[in-house]
Amino acid sequence: MTDATRVEWREWGREAFSEADERDLPVLLSLSATWCEGCHEMDATTYAEPRVAANVNEWFVPVRVDVDRRPRVRERYNMGGFPTTAFLTPDGELLTGAGYLGVDGMRQVLESVHRMWDEEGREAGRIPRALNGDRPPAGELSEAVESHLAGQLESKYDERYAGWGTDAKFPLPRTVEFALKRDRDRALRTLDAVRDHLADEVAGGFFRFAGARDWSDVAYEKPADTNAAVTRAFADAYLYTGEEAYREPAAAAVDFLTDDLWTGYGVGGSLGPGLGRAYYAAPADERAELDSPRRDLTVLAGANALAADALLTVAAYTDDDRAREYAERILDGLERDLIDPDSGVVTRYRPTDVEDGTRHRAGDDAPRDLLEDVSRVVGAYVRAAGVLGEGADVARAVADRAIAELHVDGSFVDGPRSGAGLLDRSFRPLDGNVELASALVDLAALTGEDRYREVARETAESFAGATDRLGVQVAGYGSLVGRLLRGTTVIAVGDGPGSDLHRAAWRVADHEKVVVPNAHREDAPAPRTVPEGSAVVTAGDAVSDPATTPDELMTRVAETVE
Repeated sequence: MTDATRVEWREWGREAFSEADERDLPVLLSLSATWCEGCHEMDATTYAEPRVAANVNEWFVPVRVDVDRRPRVRERYNMGGFPTTAFLTPDGELLTGAGYLGVDGMRQVLESVHRMWDEEGREAGRIPRALNGDRPPAGELSEAVESHLAGQLESKYDERYAGWGTDAKFPLPRTVEFALKRDRDRALRTLDAVRDHLADEVAGGFFRFAGARDWSDVAYEKPADTNAAVTRAFADAYLYTGEEAYREPAAAAVDFLTDDLWTGYGVGGSLGPGLGRAYYAAPADERAELDSPRRDLTVLAGANALAADALLTVAAYTDDDRAREYAERILDGLERDLIDPDSGVVTRYRPTDVEDGTRHRAGDDAPRDLLEDVSRVVGAYVRAAGVLGEGADVARAVADRAIAELHVDGSFVDGPRSGAGLLDRSFRPLDGNVELASALVDLAALTGEDRYREVARETAESFAGATDRLGVQVAGYGSLVGRLLRGTTVIAVGDGPGSDLHRAAWRVADHEKVVVPNAHREDAPAPRTVPEGSAVVTAGDAVSDPATTPDELMTRVAETVE
């Protein structure tokens, strides 16, 4: 990715910061991604300009970071989008930063930072507020949390164009999922807009966002995690409506994930527009004549876990055999390469994975135990246990390690508190905490082990004091709090996966439910066993009589769930 530049890039790590310290120079940190069009434009123009490159190499220690491979660096130094150009002290403190910079803009910034360094040196550095050591404001859980976020669905909704906000439009799949149970009309209208503007009608899958309020100015980038999350949201919409308008985009995205992004053992990181935006804007019969988009074939643990979750969701609701088969292949690959089922260690990617046609050197140490990865892994394996009948043990192992290593002072930090730059400082992202706490609530419902629910509750309480400041982007927090207060609907099925009762359980119109197959066995991972050939519904303190047919099960759900 950097071959076109004249900059002598270093890899992220202590060695680069030690060099900056020894030479008494600031670090120029370039945050980039394979799918990022602006990043490639900067390489081809700004960093390729001889004078710019000479100044960068002389006045700074330049470091290039792939934001998909190192999300903790991304979260600490992101200047509001990618590319990001951040300037740091040798201790990793932030001097200043910007987004995309053309040749003239980069020259001005380089000279300005060079002068700043000469005049102020390391004293000019600062630590971002989110990393200053303060814990989030804790509070008691109440229905007011869910009500506030449900209110945000209405107050921040764009009634004219759909979606939330009045600037760039992102699909916000977790917000859509929260809205499906609380404001379904707005959720479905948003998915309609996503389908009409962000879905690739030729190859399937979804683009990352639209730059304008009316969903125009599409960014033709197709990251795996975005596609997985949006696919699941469309599948959930199909669960509630039964309409092909929501099943078909999900099915097309399944094909995209398991074809265009398939590496042979997992889903690659992304497809990006490269320098040819015209490719995705062209009709199908013209694409073959155009340069194809860049592919990042890195198999990322979190993105693949999310993809497996989405594929299993589609399979559970629609009996899609291809989705089920590829979900199983993804899970097999994760356990073979990126998850240690015994210790629960999750490694973000294989050091030898291919990125844009080049092989990374074996010494490239992949991060481990990142909150973004473990939360998705736990969620995927809970889903696998419900759909396939296997996965609870892996979910337990990863959850136990995450609790032991990352749960600090009531909430989860985003990874091990060590590393170069500001990686040794704790960062507690709300979205990551919500994702893992939600997976722990599911795991507690699946296994009957209340300890997971207790950790989830403590985590949710750690952010409850900031409820009035929360926006629609973290609406999933409202779902988490609601489930902690009311309990999770559990359908324990005394049959194996694929039986009529098991299939009916997954078709109950509640995407937040937990389904437990094989609950008739003595070793069933459920709060209680149920008679073979029957199903029991639990909702809060209410427990239904056994149902022996799909129709009876639907009746029991209606009787038991408020």
